[in-house]
Amino acid sequence: MRQKLRLYRHYVSIVVRGMMQYKTSFLFTAIGQFLVSFNVFLGIYFLFQRFHQVKGYSYSEVLLCYAIVLMEFSLAEMWARGFDTFSGLVRSGEFDRVLVRPQGEILQVLGSRFELTRLGRMLQAVLMLVYALCTAEIRWTAGKVWTILFMLAGGTAVFSGLFLIYAALCFFTLEGLEFMNVLTDGAREYGKYPLDIYGKRVLQLATVIVPYALIQYYPLQYILGRATNPAYIFLPLLALLFLLPCYGLWRFGVRHYKSSGS
Repeated sequence: MRQKLRLYRHYVSIVVRGMMQYKTSFLFTAIGQFLVSFNVFLGIYFLFQRFHQVKGYSYSEVLLCYAIVLMEFSLAEMWARGFDTFSGLVRSGEFDRVLVRPQGEILQVLGSRFELTRLGRMLQAVLMLVYALCTAEIRWTAGKVWTILFMLAGGTAVFSGLFLIYAALCFFTLEGLEFMNVLTDGAREYGKYPLDIYGKRVLQLATVIVPYALIQYYPLQYILGRATNPAYIFLPLLALLFLLPCYGLWRFGVRHYKSSGS
């Protein structure tokens, strides 16, 4: 495990050094990522200028929700970007080289891309989180602090799992499947509000099919004091199990991979 971690750090250092050769490009890309998410923030701001609450949620509570989801997505996109661009490896035949190397395929794909420019989104999420923490009327306890940390870990795992599913499907299509954006970018956009505002059916689907609710809605209820069950603290960790079927689909795709040539 230590050897794999050292190798991954080496991969990341190579990618980052390459990005730093074009510092101006990196800076403007990071600023662009900040501005894209800032537009969503403005949408929330102007909405609450007209309506003081959305289904009982205040402005600060919605910002807290969106900041955590945006941070989860940014972390996943930062370190799992290799899966999001995996279709190019399959289409060009570069994945053949990955298979003949002594290291695992997942480690190599993860190390092939590291989107440090997503720090722009991360900065936006951190600023919103700080503001929400300072203005929301929340009685903080150690359990609630752990809940946020578990939400970040579980949410990063869920979004990374979705990127892994996207990559696994590329074994059978050679092209990226745009409908997966509904589950990744779409979840980031709709996740800016607690899931119960979309109705009971959506909340059920987000609990059973893709466990968004485990990393957003239920732990958020505990943080806001709307639920007192301490089991809600650990629900985001339960979302880590989502990685198992994602990995199973990946292994199935690798076993059925046929080179597309170059």
